[in-house]
Amino acid sequence: MTKLIVWYGQLTTPSRLRARGTAVLSGAVLWLVVFLVAPSLVLAALAFTQRTEYGQVSWHFTLGNFHRLLGFGVLQWSADYLLILGRSVWIALVTTVVCLVLAYPLAFYIAARPPRLRYVLLALVIIPSCTNLVIRTYAWRLILDAQMPPARLAHLLGLIPADAALYPGALAIYLGMVNSFLPLAVLPLYASVERMDWSLVEAAQDLYGSKVRVFMHGVVPQTLSGLTAAVILTFIPAMGAFVVPDLLGGARDMLVGNLIQQQFGPSRDMPFGAAVSLALLVLTLVGLFVFRRPGREMDLA
Repeated sequence: MTKLIVWYGQLTTPSRLRARGTAVLSGAVLWLVVFLVAPSLVLAALAFTQRTEYGQVSWHFTLGNFHRLLGFGVLQWSADYLLILGRSVWIALVTTVVCLVLAYPLAFYIAARPPRLRYVLLALVIIPSCTNLVIRTYAWRLILDAQMPPARLAHLLGLIPADAALYPGALAIYLGMVNSFLPLAVLPLYASVERMDWSLVEAAQDLYGSKVRVFMHGVVPQTLSGLTAAVILTFIPAMGAFVVPDLLGGARDMLVGNLIQQQFGPSRDMPFGAAVSLALLVLTLVGLFVFRRPGREMDLA
């Protein structure tokens, strides 16, 4: 006798239910395979190939690209590429921390406003992201120009020479990166703050907990999922950013995204660029695993 299952008010069999599930998921799975899995596999294979004299790809597999990434060149060892990777991780980490420090109180402020005002404030947070990143970055170049008030104030304080702009440099990169990724940190934190159970916070206060203890035991656990999502949405794209460092940084502040861009540019060393991209992908997956663990442990608890 065939087993029947009630699914959304309809009687169906397990085989038909599996067929429906397969039909629903097939489009998404096909999309991921074509646009994510297949390009990643091609990239991984390309990373082990060689570059010919004229910039073409020679399908003779080698580990030379990864040796070069680790600094082992023809003449001697150099840490240039490792420094670029380390600088990318550091700038992404600082960007993430600054975004969280700004986004946390902003999320609480928006959540505490009346409903109509919340939508207006959320719109103000999102609207800058509707502008092209290149345009926003060029706007920062205008703001940090030598003739603008920020640069003149820095000159009066003795921080920069006369008629010098505040870019290129690390400060300009941080400003551009925080401006780009702050909305990605605000939105998930706001969603978590809006769903908070304030009775738990009041209970912690009734037990004479200090402000720090109330925050750590009554607020952070309830917003940990949003905090984890904010970290992931900020840190991961910041690792591979190249528009902001390219326009606001200099040669001394090159990041891994700029290094990859150069390898696929006119110089065309695609195997080495693929190797750097694969290393960035591995670092991204490691960061994703590390940042997702607290949120998953919180969900299990």
